[in-house]
Amino acid sequence: MGTSFGAPRIRFDWRSFITPAVKYLVIACSAVFLVQTLAAILIGRDATLWINYHFGLVPLGPFPALRIWQPVTYIFLHGGLFHLLLNMLFLWMFGRELEMVWGRNRFLNYFFLCGIGAGVLTVLVKVFPMLWGHRPSDVPTIGASGAIYGILIANAILFPDRRIWIFPLPIMIPMRPFVAAMAAIEFFGTLGSGGDGVAHLCHLGGMLVGWLYLRRGSFLYRVRNEVADWRFQRNRKRFQVYMKKHREEPPSRPDHWVN
Repeated sequence: MGTSFGAPRIRFDWRSFITPAVKYLVIACSAVFLVQTLAAILIGRDATLWINYHFGLVPLGPFPALRIWQPVTYIFLHGGLFHLLLNMLFLWMFGRELEMVWGRNRFLNYFFLCGIGAGVLTVLVKVFPMLWGHRPSDVPTIGASGAIYGILIANAILFPDRRIWIFPLPIMIPMRPFVAAMAAIEFFGTLGSGGDGVAHLCHLGGMLVGWLYLRRGSFLYRVRNEVADWRFQRNRKRFQVYMKKHREEPPSRPDHWVN
């Protein structure tokens, strides 16, 4: 019989600190940013421009050049270390618990739905001036902020009373007014327009897509439920076929019993 002295050992559970999908997204965004940085150092500014215009979200891109990958690839590009760190911090803070509630696959589906939806809305709005014969903006949009703002609206809907500490002020407010304030800032940033280099329109697009996905009675809500029902029926039929096929087989004999 042994004895131990001193403070008890504390085991840190990494699985609750960062969930699998959030970890994969952080690694992917960080790896892409490393490639961006190395390209800028080794080749120069031309490499940065080439990456942003080919893999960022450029309104002229998806139509003449059929760059249909841009609404996905723009999510993983970032304009600087602070941009990357801020997005990854928000992804970890607000995405971790959402994944713990929904599970990895549904969280990833929602993340990409908001990110891609925000990108498509941004392209549609920016090519709108073509109806009057004007050239649309060809400034590339990059960053995961559209998807992250979708995560924010999901937190406001699912955890409206959870309190948020407004760093560095000693103030805590509930999640819903915090997200409402963020949406208001983005809305007025869109109106006040565009010299700050921030894609306010993309942020609002991510919020809108997330809200439509989660709001009862909306189009995306109905589509989500219809897809879930179809998957359930498909799996149910597969199980019935499997059971019918193996109904006549005798049960397998285990080599040993475990108590």
